[in-house]
Amino acid sequence: MEDMTSQPPTPQPHAGHHLVHNHKSQGQSLDQALERAGFYPRLVGDVVDDALDGRDCLAHLVHLETHFDRAEVRRHITVLVLTDDMLVITHVDDQQLDEAGQQIVAQISTESVPVAQIRSVVLSYMYAQPQNYKPTDPVREVTLSIAWSGGQRIDIGPASCGDPQCEADHGYTGTIAQEDIVLRISSEADGLQAVQDAKYFARALRAVNTGASAPARHAPAMSAPRPRTGVFGNRLSRGHQR
Repeated sequence: MEDMTSQPPTPQPHAGHHLVHNHKSQGQSLDQALERAGFYPRLVGDVVDDALDGRDCLAHLVHLETHFDRAEVRRHITVLVLTDDMLVITHVDDQQLDEAGQQIVAQISTESVPVAQIRSVVLSYMYAQPQNYKPTDPVREVTLSIAWSGGQRIDIGPASCGDPQCEADHGYTGTIAQEDIVLRISSEADGLQAVQDAKYFARALRAVNTGASAPARHAPAMSAPRPRTGVFGNRLSRGHQR
């Protein structure tokens, strides 16, 4: 069971970085999360700091994904920062301009969404062997979906009547999901702490969005190595498929 009373130590900003806000959260500070991701941490940190415009960070979520395009490795980082009144979303991609890899550019976008505008926060869980579930079993993966602008995703597939011998055309069926951003975090790929961080962030976002008190701070779950890879898709993504 999670310890509801333990408090993580107050993290110190890394040398050379001028963030002065209270960027501490469940497992590690925002600076530490960016350093661990290792994707231009000082650049990303400065852009996020500028987007916060002096606001204090209540919770954060840093998600790095890696894609392989032939012989080229492409990375994308998403940083979510929650304040009292805003959800700040930052996306960063890099691109190699020459074959030698000497010329690289970073493409960065930030979006600030008023918390009051957020319509839905969905946290989906996946557990292995549910028939043997115990309260101490870790979540295998979580998917965090946040909607605020009415963006919708449509999943369509062939319809069937349930008869395996039937060859008739039953048309198509599908589902419509409202979402502006989706982050899928796996304990196998990202580590147990990353899953706990996503759960904490969702609780904090729900609390601020509904005007409730902030969620109790949980002690970090058992740590494990977490190579940063995952699946990400949203209306702002540039070619990143789920």
